[in-house]
Amino acid sequence: MDTTIAVPRLELLQVADAVAREKGIERDEVLEAMEQAIQKAGRSKYGPEHDIRAHIDRKTGEIRLTRHREAVETVENEATQLTLKQAQKIEPNIELGQHVVDELPPIDFGRIAAQTAKQVIVQKVREAERKRQFDEYKDRKGEIVNGLVKRVEFGNVTVDLGRAEGLLRRDECLPRESHRNGDRVRALILDVREEARGPQIFLSRTHPDFMAKLFAQEVPEIYDGIIEIKSVARDPGSRAKIAVISNDSGIDPVGACVGMRGSRVQAVVGELQGEKIDIIPWSNDPATFVVNALAPAEVSKVVLDEEMRRIEVVVPDEQLAQAIGRRGQNVRLASMLTGWSIDVLTEAAESERRSEEFRTRSQMFIDALDVDDVIAHLLVTEGFTSIEEVAFVPVEELASIEGFDEDVASELRDRARNYLQEQNEKMNSRRRELGVTDDLATLEGLTPAMLVALGENGVKSRDDLADLSSDELINKNDGLLRGFTLSQQDANTIIMAARAHWFAEQEKTG
Repeated sequence: MDTTIAVPRLELLQVADAVAREKGIERDEVLEAMEQAIQKAGRSKYGPEHDIRAHIDRKTGEIRLTRHREAVETVENEATQLTLKQAQKIEPNIELGQHVVDELPPIDFGRIAAQTAKQVIVQKVREAERKRQFDEYKDRKGEIVNGLVKRVEFGNVTVDLGRAEGLLRRDECLPRESHRNGDRVRALILDVREEARGPQIFLSRTHPDFMAKLFAQEVPEIYDGIIEIKSVARDPGSRAKIAVISNDSGIDPVGACVGMRGSRVQAVVGELQGEKIDIIPWSNDPATFVVNALAPAEVSKVVLDEEMRRIEVVVPDEQLAQAIGRRGQNVRLASMLTGWSIDVLTEAAESERRSEEFRTRSQMFIDALDVDDVIAHLLVTEGFTSIEEVAFVPVEELASIEGFDEDVASELRDRARNYLQEQNEKMNSRRRELGVTDDLATLEGLTPAMLVALGENGVKSRDDLADLSSDELINKNDGLLRGFTLSQQDANTIIMAARAHWFAEQEKTG
């Protein structure tokens, strides 16, 4: 019996070849989709409970339709199973678990069966096409691609990339730029994700890497690795800063990026709708880098706090507006570029603050050590900032201050120690009044004044302290110990010491 389906054989292979070429997928994937469509039509005719399989010969295009039944000990489904005895009557050498294959007569494709087959083929081809798209683009994150605008819906732009579509969301477009169907658009592949509706290619024109990649396209030295882009900060569509360094001392990184008469940077500016770009030399020294990043403003002084990654910048009074920039843009971008928090002060404000600190510290020494303002001023001028420093500094160091001798130095040190002792006694008394436990008081790293501050905020035992985070202790706005000079590491050490008894208890019970 002829078991092939009445479809022109070679024509079927030609159709598969044409679809594969048009969609850019494998010929085998198209033929597999056709086989599944024929199987579906076969099950519609003979019943969905049967295990119907179709095979298209890859050389001749012949279609073979078969029914498969498994040889089992106990039959649970007569449509797909039969006993070993029954199977051996058909094929004497068959064993348990093997299949009896029955050839089926050709199918006359009716209108509904043909429509069903077409839907399956279209669906399978679409799935294969999506898989190819995902495989092609999944490793291209961070690349720049060119495409044509296919459609715009609510500000979201669908971009035809040739062999795939990308989505440029409204928040990834530059402000005030508009796209129309057919416009050419260049963007960065931000992400490629498998989603329920297929792989999605997300594009961006606002990401800092888009600018970096544009410079790499315009500046051969960046592409060749001679010049390196260290960081980029953008206010998309408005202004940006880019930090560059040269690995060849003979090449100026800023000049190379600017180009002859600004040609290279202007090409990037044109692509980014006129976004102003400051090109800055990168430096390993944070102070130098921050000063460069605040350009075009001039900086007269910087003070670093490396632990908090904060930097205080002092500028001439007339430079303040330029340093901060319109709506804080210049200082914000400089902070993003360098990774440091930047505080900008004028020389007048810094001078006033220094004077206030000088007065405050002098008064502290006058009150605590019972000295006149001349001695207090000398201590502040020499860099002493606390009573503790005076109490525990070597006598020789104090005596070396102009106008002091060993007797004065010893007297000052004794007064400082007596003052600290009195203060500690007062604080210990207050701590007990607040109900702060002795167990907490013996914790290393906590002074009596800190214990009082904790007690006043309801932290009275080791468990209370152990429940806190380091941020709750030292946060500059509402940390319980924000008035003390504790670092992040100090705070973590104190909290871990408070939790030590928890771990000891766990070891005993464990």
